Amino acid sequence: MAKKKNKKLEFNKGWTYSEAPESSGHIDLKKKYDLFIGGKWVKPSKGKYFDSVNPANEEKLSEVAHASAQDVDLAVKAARQAYDNVWSKMSGAERGKYIYRIARLIQERAREFSVIESLDGGKPIRESRDVDVPLAANHFFYYAGWADKLEYAFPNRKVGSVGVAGQVIPWNFPLLMAAWKIAPALATGNTIVIKPAETTSLTALKLAELIQESGLPEGVVNIVTGEGDTGAAIVNHPDVDKIAFTGSTGVGKIIQKAIAGTNKKVTLELGGKAANIIFEDAPINQAVEGIINGIFFNQGHVCCAGSRLFVQESVYDEVVRKLKDRIETLIVGDPMDKNTDIGAINSKEQLNTIKKYLKWGKEDGAEMHQSSCSIPKKGYWCKPTLFLNTAQSHRIVQEEIFGPVLAVQTFRTVDEVIQKANNTPYGLSAGVWTDKGSKIFNLTTKMRAGVVWANTYNKFDPASPFGGYKESGIGREGGLHGLLPYINFN
Repeated sequence: MAKKKNKKLEFNKGWTYSEAPESSGHIDLKKKYDLFIGGKWVKPSKGKYFDSVNPANEEKLSEVAHASAQDVDLAVKAARQAYDNVWSKMSGAERGKYIYRIARLIQERAREFSVIESLDGGKPIRESRDVDVPLAANHFFYYAGWADKLEYAFPNRKVGSVGVAGQVIPWNFPLLMAAWKIAPALATGNTIVIKPAETTSLTALKLAELIQESGLPEGVVNIVTGEGDTGAAIVNHPDVDKIAFTGSTGVGKIIQKAIAGTNKKVTLELGGKAANIIFEDAPINQAVEGIINGIFFNQGHVCCAGSRLFVQESVYDEVVRKLKDRIETLIVGDPMDKNTDIGAINSKEQLNTIKKYLKWGKEDGAEMHQSSCSIPKKGYWCKPTLFLNTAQSHRIVQEEIFGPVLAVQTFRTVDEVIQKANNTPYGLSAGVWTDKGSKIFNLTTKMRAGVVWANTYNKFDPASPFGGYKESGIGREGGLHGLLPYINFN
């Protein structure tokens, strides 16, 4: 690779950081990826491929197979054969060994997975390296431990597996979402057909290589890539027993209608519009940093992003001033640079959606404030954005944007902020910042959110369940609760 000149990134009135790019020379990406079916690489029946593009520079990374309904049928048949003949008959202790081996292999190749995740998805290498990949490995470790202990997880009940699980995952946490889905399904004796998002398929395909290396029996995990029609083929296949989907609420509703009247089990982890609440007795500097972490460090690309901020009136001016100062220091740029705070938006389509909401926010009368940073001319970028003087009726307050955009409102009383926080179709997550434990417990009992963080934000653990209320989904993933969707009580 050609060496880049050591440029300077300027921000915050003269302070500079030298570039610190992560190398990509050690990764192994194929020019073309086929489908992973029955433990082998299979060409798509219709010969269709699509490009996987680096959103930071719009350069092609690889070609990825587009699976047809025929290919999905082949994958489901491979999964069914593996389920009937091998995986469902294997002891939990033996299944756990395979899952544990996958976890160790992810750890061993963590650097490669991190780089591919950043190249393919646009997220900063710091997030891929320190959050996505370690958490993915931890989920496999965690569920490897449960594989031979299901009788202790559900005492006095006879536990059986479901069968073939059809799984569809999003583009915001590609490898982590695959781990969330695959690990509990394997631990409970199910086989899998999984489809990654079309814009971020590469780490799932690298995971397929790793699964081959692990010696997992052929057909236990099948990875089919494609677009919406591929996902629909999985959902509608008559021999799929369980659907697990993470993505938009709109698609989640389509899936619910599609499986109505069937015996398919389902879990849906859908959209969110999380409320972050700062009380006047909160540690303000800590809270501001938590707000930044909750919405900007991940480009707002998490369904639980704290995209609504409620600040008690007495500290509003201080909080807004510190937020403005803080976003001015954020570095927007090359996701592969270890200094970068905000990387590229995942796709041109998603960037256009964000721009649409920025336009609506101004039209609705909100005051928009953006960082003065410069952004690269090529690629898909959005400056960190604050909307002040927003109202509950504004679209930027009610609808999920999935970008680095924060809508700020004020409140006076606890009852008022609870009412405002709950006044949204979603109920996935929330954050509370206060010095009073009693206030935290009061809010957690009254807020309709599946996860409520206190004096922190976006902290995840494989042992903790995750999921929402209302239009944020059905069921839970992670923890002991994450086993339930993949078992039948006989």
